[in-house]
Amino acid sequence: MIIKKKNNWFKMLFEWKGSVLPQLLPRLLLLFFFTLLIVYFKSFLLENNLHINPAIFTLFGIALAIFLGFRNNVSYDRFWEGRKLWGALLNDTRSLARQSITLINTKDNKAERQKFINLLIAFVYALKHQLRKTDTDADLKRLLSEDFTEQLKEVNFKPIIILRELGLWVKNAKADGKIDSMAQLSFEENLNKLSDIVGGCERIASTPIPYTYSVLLHRTVYIYCFILPFGFVETLGWITPFVIVFIAYTFVALEAIADELEDPFGLQPNDLALNTMSQMIENTLLEINDQKPIETKVSNDYYIT
Repeated sequence: MIIKKKNNWFKMLFEWKGSVLPQLLPRLLLLFFFTLLIVYFKSFLLENNLHINPAIFTLFGIALAIFLGFRNNVSYDRFWEGRKLWGALLNDTRSLARQSITLINTKDNKAERQKFINLLIAFVYALKHQLRKTDTDADLKRLLSEDFTEQLKEVNFKPIIILRELGLWVKNAKADGKIDSMAQLSFEENLNKLSDIVGGCERIASTPIPYTYSVLLHRTVYIYCFILPFGFVETLGWITPFVIVFIAYTFVALEAIADELEDPFGLQPNDLALNTMSQMIENTLLEINDQKPIETKVSNDYYIT
């Protein structure tokens, strides 16, 4: 996720880092030279009536802008829902950590409480790795026992198995008389919330926007941009390449941003900073347990992962 202080209005015009322009530049240059070619053969095109009435592009451009707006709204809704789920994850893990300290009847529970806190932290990292399809070994080995870590290696849905272990911890605490039935119910309510969060994240990650819709919009944007020079070559002359590239940048950039936001759990600059959020959740749980937080690292000078 890009975390960068906004410059003044003039400097923002030349902002490079954090924009989608670097990845779009080759396509825009191709369109620029294609438009130059159209302008160069302007006389031939006009003689053979190979130009198009600009009014058609105005009507079609309005319809295309509406569809792009809808596409961006859908993508941003997915992004914002993912952020709300991780916000709820922070709140619910805090509640569980607090309950493990305040609802246990015995004073001599430091080791068991530490196990519970570590399971919560491991749950957060396991969810992050599952969503990003990355390796969990390094994080799980430092938080969980060797036997349990080995057991999780062959598991596809690691957060759910860790959630089961959290439930067993509560069950054992109830069996040992450390918590009563009401406290157990309170624990279970928050554990169920964690299960809902996992399901919500999996729904977003496994259900992309229908592919045929994305293909249709992608084709339409690029076809529109590449036939646009035929409508303005007669009136704009040699200014046509600059005007066309500017119009194309608007449409193509909107599509590129929507593609990035569609999967909010990825590793692109505009995706959610799951690494940083996971470290922040770990630190707040450690502080609740009167432990020193770990040092957090920023990915680079303008966005965090």
